Amino acid sequence: MTSSSMNGRVIAVTGGARGIGKEIARQLAVAGARVAIGDVDGAAARRTADELGRAGGTVEGLELDVADTASFTAFLAAVEDHWGPLDVLVNNAGVMWVGSFDEEPESATDRQLAVNLHGVIRGVRLAAPAMRERGRGQIVTVASAASKVAPPGESTYAATKHGVLGYLTGVREELRGSGVQISVIMPGVVDTELAAGTATGAARLLSPADVAKAVVAVIRRPRFEVTIPWYVGPLVRLVTVFPQFARDFTVRRMVPDQVRSTDKSARTAYESRTVTGEDGAGPG
Repeated sequence: MTSSSMNGRVIAVTGGARGIGKEIARQLAVAGARVAIGDVDGAAARRTADELGRAGGTVEGLELDVADTASFTAFLAAVEDHWGPLDVLVNNAGVMWVGSFDEEPESATDRQLAVNLHGVIRGVRLAAPAMRERGRGQIVTVASAASKVAPPGESTYAATKHGVLGYLTGVREELRGSGVQISVIMPGVVDTELAAGTATGAARLLSPADVAKAVVAVIRRPRFEVTIPWYVGPLVRLVTVFPQFARDFTVRRMVPDQVRSTDKSARTAYESRTVTGEDGAGPG
């Protein structure tokens, strides 16, 4: 694992119009990368690209629905046509519905699986083969601490993030020795629209800048798993060796019960737009 310069690198960020994705794009552009923002809201992607461009970055905004293969293929082709081969794909797009498992609309279940899990699988499948052929490249996926734990009220969301970690663990082994790096960023609760109304549990509320900083760092010096805060990973590994009753006791004090603690009224507009109503894939 060696530190690398960001200057001139071609990096694509999904779900990049707002929140975490926008901040990732900003920090990468500041570091000298050429950044393509993809978002299901193409107009918002272009506005964000214009904003970051005025600040001195090299940024392009494009429409992208990660749940559609043709859209994802066209997005990656447009990036390559514009700047050449893709160095890094940042899978950031994600959506979340919060509430009791038996009250979750089927449309919300389907959308979370389509964006959070299949969107990542699709991105890897479309981007990694060309990287492997060139002998270099990196795919960074913004997952969640829910890849390791499953908060009540986020059961389907946690299932998608567990699935992402499992999928990338297997793909990483398949790509071993190819020159293609796989990285997974797993933050706790981040102050974005996706997490509106939810509780943070024992960990502090993170900012999009915290996650973006981790993404930039892992591109500079690749590693597979990154948890934010850093101690979450070691703590979860430690807890897994406990007997079940002790594990339950500890996790219930670390992980919030989102069924009981979430302010659903604060989530109505977001969930209607991105998960249960109009199609959407904002930052994860």
